[in-house]
Amino acid sequence: MADQLGFQARHFSLNNPRGEGQDDVPNLLRRLASTLEEMGRIEIRDLVLHNDTDDDGDPWPFVTVYFDYVQEEEPNGNGYGQY
Repeated sequence: MADQLGFQARHFSLNNPRGEGQDDVPNLLRRLASTLEEMGRIEIRDLVLHNDTDDDGDPWPFVTVYFDYVQEEEPNGNGYGQY
């Protein structure tokens, strides 16, 4: 049996505000891009666009982002190229 490697990822979901324009996917993607830029250095694991509806049956898409924060790795060795 192969060794199983696993990892944990953080996640969040984002949609447009309820009401007029809640189904505007291009606007949702612009909001997502802005949110990701504000988060700084992250590694995206997965993005999923979901098609959902509100209580009235109107379309209300949302995006779930699975990510991890990028951690700065310490350099190996003594800083002079020797390990």
